[in-house]
Amino acid sequence: MPQGDPRPGEKYLHYKNKLYQIITLAQDSQTGERLVVYQALYGTFQVYARPLSMFVSAVDKEKYPQVKQKYCFQWVEFKKSGQESSKLEISKTNLPQPDSAKEETKAEVPGTEEAKEEAEADIAGRKAAPKRIPISRLSAEEKMIAFFDADTMEEKYRILVAMREEITDRMINNMAVALDVVIEEGPLDLRYEELKACLRTMQRYECNRLR
Repeated sequence: MPQGDPRPGEKYLHYKNKLYQIITLAQDSQTGERLVVYQALYGTFQVYARPLSMFVSAVDKEKYPQVKQKYCFQWVEFKKSGQESSKLEISKTNLPQPDSAKEETKAEVPGTEEAKEEAEADIAGRKAAPKRIPISRLSAEEKMIAFFDADTMEEKYRILVAMREEITDRMINNMAVALDVVIEEGPLDLRYEELKACLRTMQRYECNRLR
């Protein structure tokens, strides 16, 4: 079951309405404890790690009685069709909020079909944004999300090229982790070109494998 067995690439919604993606599972070299390594899909895309037992634990209803979500991190399934289904209610109010927001919204989406369709359309639009909107018109954060959600290396490469003027070392580090490659420290321009070269190699391998 995905909820109790996180896998790389899966997305989980925290009970505080923040979306994260699993990078990998690791093992503490000292204690042997299993760890979940995951990345925020908002803000600066920070990477975190916590014990697996904590990651899959249920929300403490006594401490947080207002939280309706069952688990601290709830598995969310993203279907290839662009539609989205999950083990919890997904709405515009529990999507990751911009960093500029002072408080997390506590309002609930009305239980009408119209509101539900609007929320689903909003989610589908975020998923398909790189295909429907020119990449050059996306913000740096939206480009990063599009990079992580891209299905092919060719699409990831195209997004990386479009990020040339706003790329940072932190962005390169996060994308390298997602691609499972190592980009050594050095001048930003050289690191960017090295990441491009890695993606180009992966793209050629992907094309050959599909033939």
